[in-house]
Amino acid sequence: MKEQLSGLKAFIAPYADEWRLLLSIAGVVLIAFIARHVSVRVLRGFFAHAIERAATVEEKRRVETVGKVVRRSVSTLVVIVAAMVVLNQVGISIAPILGAAGVVGIAIGFGAQSLVKDLFAGLFLLTENQIRVGDVVEIAGKSGTVEELSLRRTKLRSYDGSVHYISNGLITIVTNMSTDFAYAVVDIGVAYRENIDHVYEIMRETARALRSDPEFTSKIVGDLDIAGVEQWGESAVMIRARIRTQPLDQWSVRREYLKRLKAAFDREEVSIPFPHRTVLVTGGAPAPIPAPAPAPPPNR
Repeated sequence: MKEQLSGLKAFIAPYADEWRLLLSIAGVVLIAFIARHVSVRVLRGFFAHAIERAATVEEKRRVETVGKVVRRSVSTLVVIVAAMVVLNQVGISIAPILGAAGVVGIAIGFGAQSLVKDLFAGLFLLTENQIRVGDVVEIAGKSGTVEELSLRRTKLRSYDGSVHYISNGLITIVTNMSTDFAYAVVDIGVAYRENIDHVYEIMRETARALRSDPEFTSKIVGDLDIAGVEQWGESAVMIRARIRTQPLDQWSVRREYLKRLKAAFDREEVSIPFPHRTVLVTGGAPAPIPAPAPAPPPNR
């Protein structure tokens, strides 16, 4: 055994510095891996606890979005620090690299203004709570559900499954359809001969029945609000109304309300007209149509 250890020491002795460097690098990588894993787990647990304590759905989404960005940033920072320590262990001084990085950063800043713009725009999107993961928004001409939000870009998934990657610097107007509350807006067309007050009563009764349904009780937070007659159409009187709902529930409430209102109109025999046109002929009776002339006899 002693002879084997002596042989191993004799084999390692010429490469002692290289083995020491290798072990040092392996130790830095291992420490960085453990630090990254521990920090991510601690942050995940912290934000999970914060999500549980959030009072509203909006606060939960905001905490979840900020948590993802913070975890990604901390992970990237640990990797960068570990890379610098490894370079220092190898014998490469990082001081000139940091100095050069400052000069190169200035040059890159002039050439990559769009990237800097994306980062600042993403920072304001997070701090001002304009967008959160899970929101349904319309930005840069695209609409969909926010699946991912970082400092540089926003990932949207539309209703048909298409994914849109939008640079935050392109976002100038944000239309968020899932903040605080929403309205299920409906435009109802009825025939001109119908009693409008009777139609109002049917609409209100249908809305009350919908709100009392256990499936929709938690989704609806207000009674039906009838704005009134919106316009006189070519073949129908258009009535506009809305129902206040929880965020993201406006579409399901609107579909179910229209379904039930159609059944209620059928029961009450309220006419829902289809487009038609009436042609009036003036100037007396139409002129008689002359009889066709007889065919000439065939030539023989």
